[in-house]
Amino acid sequence: GYHSEVILAGRRINDSMASHVADRVIKLMLQRKLPVLGSRILVLGLTFKENCPDIRNTKVIDLIKTLESYNVKVDVYDPWVSFDQAKSAYGIDCLPDLSVSNCYSAVIIAVTHSHFFELGVDGILSLCLPQAVIFDVKGIFNSGRVDGRL
Repeated sequence: GYHSEVILAGRRINDSMASHVADRVIKLMLQRKLPVLGSRILVLGLTFKENCPDIRNTKVIDLIKTLESYNVKVDVYDPWVSFDQAKSAYGIDCLPDLSVSNCYSAVIIAVTHSHFFELGVDGILSLCLPQAVIFDVKGIFNSGRVDGRL
């Protein structure tokens, strides 16, 4: 019957992480004088963990919903995800590929798929507008190459 405050505090931190990441990305955009309303943000990764197609229990959906509350257009790309599962489970239409370029105000690397590491920061920047924000949730890239990370 004992309720550990440490465990409960850890749960609160984990549950608030999506909001924390979204807020940091929006603040970085504002610092660069990038418009937020109507902007496009790309989220790389939807799965629960890297190099795995499982989307059950993913916290990335919380990040997407928080970003959408800022009235931004959120695109999601995940090479591991079944389009049908993403649509039926979360109402998400994942991008089939990364053929767009020069259109994102921010990119959030949410899952450490090897595909994203191979794409590299330069490949990610090719998808972005000038001065775009790159936020690396999992810390796969050198901190000097991205604008924010946990």
